[in-house]
Amino acid sequence: MVKEKVLDLANKISRVKRGSKNEITPDRPEYKILEPVVSNEMAEVGLCLELRIHKSAAEVAALCGKSEEESEKLLWELAVAGACFVNEIDGLNKYWIELWVPGHMEMIVNNKENIQKYPELGRAFDEYGKLRGPMAAGNIPVGAGPMRVIPIERSIDGETRIASYEEVSKYLNDSDIFSVSDCACRASREAMDEGCGHLKEDMCIQLGHAAEYYIRTGRGREISREEAIEIIKKAEDNGLMHSIPNTDGPGKTHAICNCCGCGCFSMRLSNLWTNPDMVRSNYVSEVDAEKCVACGECVENCPSNALKLGQKICTKTPIPEKKRELPYNMEWGSDKWNPDYRTNRDVVLDTGSSPCKAECPAHIGIQGYIKLAAQGKYTEALELIKQENPFPAVCGRVCPRYCEDACTRGDIDDPIAIDDIKKFIAEQDLNAEHRYIPKVKHQYGNKIAVVGAGPAGLSCAYYLAIDGYKVTVFEKQKALGGMLRFGIPAFRLEKEVINAEIDILKELGVEFKTGVDVGKDISLNNLRDQGFEAFYIAIGAQSGKKLGVKGEDAKGLSTGVDFLRNVALNQNMKIEGHTIVIGGGNVAVDVARSATRVGSSKVEMYCLENREQMPALQEEIEEAIEENITINNSWGPKRILVENGYVVGVEFKKCISVFDENKRFSPTFDENNTKIVEANNVLISVGQAMDWGHLIEGSKIVLNQNMTIKADAVTYQTGEPDVFTGGDALTGPRFAIDAIAMGKEGAISIHRYVNHGQSLTIGRLNRDYRSFDKQNLDLDGYDRLPRQKTSHADENNSTKSFKDLRGTFTEEQIKMETERCLGCGATVVDEFMCIGCGVCTTKCKFDAIKLVRKYDKANPEFKDMKSTIIKYALKRKVRIAINKPLKLVQSFFNGEKSN
Repeated sequence: MVKEKVLDLANKISRVKRGSKNEITPDRPEYKILEPVVSNEMAEVGLCLELRIHKSAAEVAALCGKSEEESEKLLWELAVAGACFVNEIDGLNKYWIELWVPGHMEMIVNNKENIQKYPELGRAFDEYGKLRGPMAAGNIPVGAGPMRVIPIERSIDGETRIASYEEVSKYLNDSDIFSVSDCACRASREAMDEGCGHLKEDMCIQLGHAAEYYIRTGRGREISREEAIEIIKKAEDNGLMHSIPNTDGPGKTHAICNCCGCGCFSMRLSNLWTNPDMVRSNYVSEVDAEKCVACGECVENCPSNALKLGQKICTKTPIPEKKRELPYNMEWGSDKWNPDYRTNRDVVLDTGSSPCKAECPAHIGIQGYIKLAAQGKYTEALELIKQENPFPAVCGRVCPRYCEDACTRGDIDDPIAIDDIKKFIAEQDLNAEHRYIPKVKHQYGNKIAVVGAGPAGLSCAYYLAIDGYKVTVFEKQKALGGMLRFGIPAFRLEKEVINAEIDILKELGVEFKTGVDVGKDISLNNLRDQGFEAFYIAIGAQSGKKLGVKGEDAKGLSTGVDFLRNVALNQNMKIEGHTIVIGGGNVAVDVARSATRVGSSKVEMYCLENREQMPALQEEIEEAIEENITINNSWGPKRILVENGYVVGVEFKKCISVFDENKRFSPTFDENNTKIVEANNVLISVGQAMDWGHLIEGSKIVLNQNMTIKADAVTYQTGEPDVFTGGDALTGPRFAIDAIAMGKEGAISIHRYVNHGQSLTIGRLNRDYRSFDKQNLDLDGYDRLPRQKTSHADENNSTKSFKDLRGTFTEEQIKMETERCLGCGATVVDEFMCIGCGVCTTKCKFDAIKLVRKYDKANPEFKDMKSTIIKYALKRKVRIAINKPLKLVQSFFNGEKSN
């Protein structure tokens, strides 16, 4: 049943009359937001209130025919609900009504008890914006919208600053009373289960009369000016921007909101309806392409998606510039809008950007840390790397170097030695005195369990710890590191390096429990009973695959994975005689090189692939050959020769081809071309497999045919909603950097999962970095500079030691190598979509982006806003009418030309 008086109140606040053309009806959000929390009796006194005219209970009582006492009671209830303001003025409570936005919509949603009880309040706030937004699209001039972006103050320091109304500090200094509340926009999103991962708590600051109202009605807590400044600073550190209600007159406001582009309803005006003029500040971003290094920090933090990575290096054929349509003289309907703006953000122009960042699985800002290293800013370089990769010292030793394969410099002479630069930068992190420990951003405190202490699990734990979660890592082995420790020999990755980088997680508060086999010693349900709210399974592919040929059960035969684990646990172990390693991948090379170090007098590798097809990295193949390991290509095992239960050799058959015409693995053999090779040891390294034990028994987790977990491709959520996965458990065996990248994405999902009302996908950045067309580059005129190289400390003793004898660049070499970088990419600004918030300037370490003043619009007088907007909209309508025939004529002549 419709509450008639409440419906009347909805019309009154809307400043329309029932029965009129624009009347508010029961299906409208203005009624829906009042209906659950306002009674007809409350509405009756509310109808006696006026917009921004203060009235006491006595004045209202005289108008509504109720006693002063009853009127006071009902007015107070109305204020607590959020349907009117109340302040103490001259010793009396004075009440008034406000605008819907900014005003009652936020006030109603910010009643914490009511929004939890009535989630439809959030939906009504959302619907209100969706109704009003299309009408405003293109029709509001700069500075005349109900909310307005105010730049981060340090982004306009210096010559560009003109007016004090553009400074956050001005509003903080003008007020004597402050409160902080939840963000009403994000609270509404959360109520609809559409949260973007930016949480609502203690986000928005109220000033003056609004602060008094929020404190007295319990929707905000009182804070000091110093606390308000700290909240502002924390918001900026976390990539949030500021906006203010723009309806209080020139140089005045009653709140400072700390907003994100994916949750804020004000920012939706810009991002969904492509209508930035309605919210923008007087500033726009400007990039100095010479200084920009395409690290992507500004791009990923831009709330309006106005920044994208593009190309700086010259092309043979000019890239045509895409002309942006503007709303000033054309219709601005749904064909110009972006309804999916919360899920379809682009990070790169269609024409692409730096290949190194695009090809790195973690999309590290490689150009950025190379530039910082060139400037000697090694700590800043380390900080930039660790935003995407917590283990640069590890990856500096074992990375597959996809970035170097893609490096543009390689089309001139040799690729930049990116990995060696990263290794040099990371060396200081191994020293506890100079170690970079990131700041913990929040204190959420939820308990999260990570199963498996390999690169994916450790990466997930690292990023969750930075967010302030209580993370416990459970590891079956007695030592941490997973396949980093047990699958990569110490001569490639010394264990002290792993330990040093894991120590940082310990300093961040991550707890480790080793020797615990989850599934056997304790179950996931046991952990749930202990208060763990989410799980990240990253146990790694720690079992070796067998060949499926006769004789594999003989003594002296082992899988390569088991062999490497045994060597890692006991480097004093010995094997004697001739060793055959079957396999042609990186692990097989590691197995062969380890066998030479534990006593094998002769080591040979046999693999199906020819030399060009071998999956092992070329560098590793060369290192094996340097250590006198013989590689026999295009041979596959037929059977293992056994005498008295022991291996004595292998019979091989010639492999004719490895792949079929569709490039699928389908080896064919010449069965008549065989040979027998005697051996004392056979180590099989033809792949790795998952060993789940009892971990997922009784759960809803489903496995693929290859025994990896079925999970969502974006969120990594499994069949158990509170269980996420990554690394080998999800993809099968890959490189450490792949697992590290998945660990961070897992942490993002878990953060969203454990916080009520957050979507796993909405507002999530799609880091789809793409490389530019290298065939169209103009690389003439670049000097050829030799790539710097490291040398082994003692090459003669390499096969006798498990020490990593590879050297590290000197500081002089770093200077010379970083000079070779071409600086391929740079950020590009869409000036129309830029709202001038300044977030980009706070993220740039290179002074490459700044705000410049483009507009000069002060906050309007409230009484003038409506007429200002009407005049602007009418002039725009005239321009559109004039432009339409011009466009028709232009189209006609363009058609004539093409014909």
